[in-house]
Amino acid sequence: QVQVVETGGGPVQVGDSLRLSCTASGRTFSYEAMGWFRRAPGKEREVVAAINWSSGSIYYEESVKGRFTISRDNSKNMVFLQMRSLKPEDTATYYCAVADSDPYSRVKTDPKDYGYWGRGTQVIVSS
Repeated sequence: QVQVVETGGGPVQVGDSLRLSCTASGRTFSYEAMGWFRRAPGKEREVVAAINWSSGSIYYEESVKGRFTISRDNSKNMVFLQMRSLKPEDTATYYCAVADSDPYSRVKTDPKDYGYWGRGTQVIVSS
């Protein structure tokens, strides 16, 4: 049974940094795309960052470019999101997503392309 678990969220101050981690278990995901999405209160879910299997193709949502860094460790089935210079508008529940098909693909930004999801970890940025 596949499980996806996010850790690392919490309350922080404006300008702080936070690192989110995601571990997928139950099978190997070395060749599948991974991504981070978020849903802010009252807003639609949006992709934050996504990475393909080789880390050679990476996507960032415009508002996080230069502040967030996505990376992955295929030997551990993990994906990370390093967040810096956090802003109040980054407040949201962050979800890790792992593709369940199409290995060796390019980066995926459509949530429909992801078959496995974590339950989310909350990030609250206060001023």
